[in-house]
Amino acid sequence: MPGLPQLLPEHTMAETAAVVASTPNTTQMANAIRALAMDAVQQANSGHPGAPMGMADIAVALWKRHLRHNPANPLWADRDRFVLSNGHGSMLIYALLHLTGYDLPIEQLKAFRQMHSKTPGHPEVGITPGVETTTGPLGQGVTNAVGLALAEKQLAKEFNRDGHAIVDHHTYVFLGDGCLMEGISHEACSLAGSWKLNKLIAIYDDNGISIDGQVGPWFGDDTAKRFEAYGWNVVGPVDGHDVDAVDAAIALAKTSKDKPSLIIAKTHIGKGSPNRANTSKAHGEPLGADEIKLTREALGWTHEPFVLPAEVYADWDAKVAGDGFEKAWDDKFDAYATQFPELAAEYSRRIAGVLPANFADVAAQAVIGAHDKAETVATRKASQIALEAFTAAMPELLGGSADLTGSNLTNTKSTPAFRIEADGSTNGGRHINYGVREFGMAAIMNGVALHGGFIPYGGTFLTFSDYSRNAIRMAALMKQRVIHVFTHDSIGLGEDGPTHQSVEHVSSLRLIPGLDVWRPADTAETAVAWTMALANGQRPSVLALSRQNLPYAAKTGEAVDAITQGGYVLSEPAAVGLKKKAQAVIIATGSEVQLALQAQQQLAVAGIAVRVVSMPCTQIFDRQDAKYKQSVLPAGLPRVAVEAGVTDYWWKYGVSAVVGIDTYGESAPANVLFKHFGFTAENVADTVKVAIGEARLKR
Repeated sequence: MPGLPQLLPEHTMAETAAVVASTPNTTQMANAIRALAMDAVQQANSGHPGAPMGMADIAVALWKRHLRHNPANPLWADRDRFVLSNGHGSMLIYALLHLTGYDLPIEQLKAFRQMHSKTPGHPEVGITPGVETTTGPLGQGVTNAVGLALAEKQLAKEFNRDGHAIVDHHTYVFLGDGCLMEGISHEACSLAGSWKLNKLIAIYDDNGISIDGQVGPWFGDDTAKRFEAYGWNVVGPVDGHDVDAVDAAIALAKTSKDKPSLIIAKTHIGKGSPNRANTSKAHGEPLGADEIKLTREALGWTHEPFVLPAEVYADWDAKVAGDGFEKAWDDKFDAYATQFPELAAEYSRRIAGVLPANFADVAAQAVIGAHDKAETVATRKASQIALEAFTAAMPELLGGSADLTGSNLTNTKSTPAFRIEADGSTNGGRHINYGVREFGMAAIMNGVALHGGFIPYGGTFLTFSDYSRNAIRMAALMKQRVIHVFTHDSIGLGEDGPTHQSVEHVSSLRLIPGLDVWRPADTAETAVAWTMALANGQRPSVLALSRQNLPYAAKTGEAVDAITQGGYVLSEPAAVGLKKKAQAVIIATGSEVQLALQAQQQLAVAGIAVRVVSMPCTQIFDRQDAKYKQSVLPAGLPRVAVEAGVTDYWWKYGVSAVVGIDTYGESAPANVLFKHFGFTAENVADTVKVAIGEARLKR
């Protein structure tokens, strides 16, 4: 292609030879993708054939000539990462994985979009070997890719040594118009430019079509100028159906030393289909039997559905090359381990996601220290205190905040600010200023977690979790250890008013399957929340933390140990001088635990015995066995829940009443608001009395 020299990636001659080995028929290789895509979508009677058919030639250029991967070991540490951000075109990646030799037999492609197959409607990490992230919600895939590239850059800074580049791979992402229309792409791509992620290469499938038709009336951006403004290297437009042109564009992009690259590839959606190409009809529905017949004729593809000639499989087979890539890296790593054994061991631990050997001791000391000091501080400050201990002991912790560092208190002495040096490398800082980009931050953290080597956490106000919500859901779906620090968790933040005062957010987040939501009441519960979030490698976690100071809730050592169960008996009637069995149970979380304890004392004066249960994490409590749950919440005792949030969530615990808030807040000092909305010890005590009276009437 004119103006684009045939530049080769900086790897060994053996690797280069393996990557660029010529093939006699790239057209047939691309047509194999088209055939598999249209046949699988037709058989499922559901799916999106247009993007795979349109991007098939781009896929040949990348996957045959540049992508360093090993089908026999999809999790090889220094593989290139590939993200299909336009995940609706999932048959593209399924075809590629099948053709190159991954454990994805043709039977799985025939079962496209069927129950329990390895080929779900959108790519899902952990389901299909070779899929790096779950995509489908547009814009999040490219944002995950930014996180993947960030993790690579940070790990290279930390572990590489002169002559020993053990972290040295690219992140490639395919994306379409929809990804670029989503606002999150602006958040992420702006950061990628600022961070100079030169090993991030995005290929834009510029076909001009979306579900509603030609995109011109609603997507008139000058994409090239947009990305140039972000600080990206822009290549093209190139002919996306010219394998050699795309190959040269990728080679050029790989020479960038200080910028991520966007390759703009002009394509025809549904290429090969005589009547559907270049129309929205190719986007999201089967071509139909008649059109598939015509497409086969137009492509010169004479094979039956799901039948591929041996020479096509041979041309696509990446197993030998992949084995060579991995063995070459293994040799590099062995030499590295010989010279730097401690670094090699640490790298291996980090990539495996294993916590440090002293983690349990560090966690125990953090919890015991919090309990012994019994400080009265905001739980956001309690979080920072816990983080000081954990970040000092765990170099894999990579923190950040969406322009609220001083409020979220996510920074520590061990996490200097992340910055980019003049040469484009990072300074190794471990606290990222994401700017006002909550959604981007959340999805980038997902990418960092997916890469391996880091445990990401990031902060903002709880009310802004709405911006992050879909990325939080994706972390839960993907079972990724990502930690969200959400401060200013209720009307207790005070004067900023209802725009910033969360009322529905904690309950709403609790509804996301696979997400643990912590609302701790004091320093010990906060330290336990961090311990559990860090220890759980299969779940994301939320910490909902107070702006205002909270007194330490006195508790026994046994109660401290029980915090890990999500809900536990904090105070029995004996603690307030009543030597009799409880007549009722108050369940409380966060800042309202102190109200429950105060109400318990008031009720004791009247001779009413009450148990107080603190339930900082309802999901973990719900996962306990029936015996434990009944020991905390005995059958037959009336229960009252207290939380400065909406009331609906609590009825599942068999409560008689909820002291909560089902309206928006007001702008006023916190103490005024709590009194106005009924969050007083007197109101809680009165509610308990009513619940006990009603229970007696029912007997």
